[in-house]
Amino acid sequence: MEKKGKTLSRTDLLLERVRSGGSNMTTREQVELAARLALPAILAQISSIVMEYIDASMVGQLGAISSASIGLIATTTWLFWGLGSAAATGFSVQVAHKIGASDAPGARRILRQSLVVCLSLGLLLMLIGISISGRLPYWLGGNEEIAIGATEYFLIFAFTMPVFLMTFLMSSMLRCSGNVKVPSLLNVSMCVLDVLFNFLLIFPTRDIHLFGTTVTMPGAGLGIMGAALGTLFAEIITASLLFYFLCFRSIHLRIFGRRIWEQTTWLHFRPTMMVLRKAVKIGMPIGCERVIMCGAQITTTMIVAPLGMFAIAANSFGVNAESLCYMPGYGIADAATTLVGQSVGAKREELARRFASITVIMGISVMALMGLVMYIAAPAMMSFMSPVPEIVGLGVEALRIEAFAEPMFAASIVCYGVFVGAGDTLIPSSMNLGAIWAVRITLAFILAPVMGLNGVWLAMCIELNLRGVMFLLRLHSRLWIPKDLRPKTITQ
Repeated sequence: MEKKGKTLSRTDLLLERVRSGGSNMTTREQVELAARLALPAILAQISSIVMEYIDASMVGQLGAISSASIGLIATTTWLFWGLGSAAATGFSVQVAHKIGASDAPGARRILRQSLVVCLSLGLLLMLIGISISGRLPYWLGGNEEIAIGATEYFLIFAFTMPVFLMTFLMSSMLRCSGNVKVPSLLNVSMCVLDVLFNFLLIFPTRDIHLFGTTVTMPGAGLGIMGAALGTLFAEIITASLLFYFLCFRSIHLRIFGRRIWEQTTWLHFRPTMMVLRKAVKIGMPIGCERVIMCGAQITTTMIVAPLGMFAIAANSFGVNAESLCYMPGYGIADAATTLVGQSVGAKREELARRFASITVIMGISVMALMGLVMYIAAPAMMSFMSPVPEIVGLGVEALRIEAFAEPMFAASIVCYGVFVGAGDTLIPSSMNLGAIWAVRITLAFILAPVMGLNGVWLAMCIELNLRGVMFLLRLHSRLWIPKDLRPKTITQ
């Protein structure tokens, strides 16, 4: 099948049936479509986690002070990223609804406005970051020795914010339009570029041994600053490619082309109150959640800190190891957002519920398997990250406790993706925050003095299982379905 001279892929063909004839799709076709969208999204999520730790691991070779400098401001960088991603989500969900309704002109109008708003927000976050970069390390308790490197890294990080926000927005727009392959592959290439730039910028010129020969490898020797610049350069290249594929090549969203551009004026880029209100309604709860979640992470660190150096290290390494297990859940959640978003836009309530069930079952199955792998492979995972027996022992116990939470953790992750696709973010975000602060933090505070690090991770395990049950109950209630599609017997 072709559309406007372009041959549609199997994924595009199935998505066309969601928008025009989804009620006739078989269960097998629905599962196939969910898998086709989920697999590249899983790859993208894993690559983003890999990139997050590339800087830390390569800078770690420079010594403990350099590692501490990046570690000190890590939570603040997550906060800035979270605010940017929340803003982008507020627009991309609207685009999914428009494409589901076969309203490509309306989707392009939202895209134009989102480019202006997100670029402006990125510049604002950049200015805020620049203004606080010199004082931030001291606010976080860093000493003079650590603060110098932390300031350098965060200052350059601040300059990446407009580029990062545009990268996230354009990736999200392509995924919501049904194109998950391009942003996934470009995210992987960004990781490769980041490693390459870091290799050239962090370290000085040196001799390396390769296949029995000595090769002189040029390097700038910029240290921490080189790590930040490497990330910036990788982001710029990736953002440029995403802009090309989104704005020039996308079947549904391209805004540059002779016929399209002739019908466009600069007024089409001016944000409208209707689009902004919807973006705020969807994105504001997510942004508030990210801010408060960072506070919860800091609080957890404060609870672990009195347990000693080994516990602190084991907790940090355990979080890193577990992230590789739950990233598939976030990839499936991205697929759920796209499928449910387009189904809601097409006014197909029954199809939205079926895709919700398929993706949630898929997420629980995959992460249950990952939990089993984590339980068995915990010693190898921890030994890879640390040679210290005390750290490895504590980390193994923590990971094996957490393995029992992975299925219900998947339920909460994928259900959240379903709710975001339907535009339902306020109550789910409140559920996330309530569970973390009322259950996890409270239990960790009580159990840590008695059980040590195991108590902190047991509190996390209990909270994640409870949160998964809460999200499944909301999914079953259908209260996440927009009111105009909700069955008459379902009330808020």
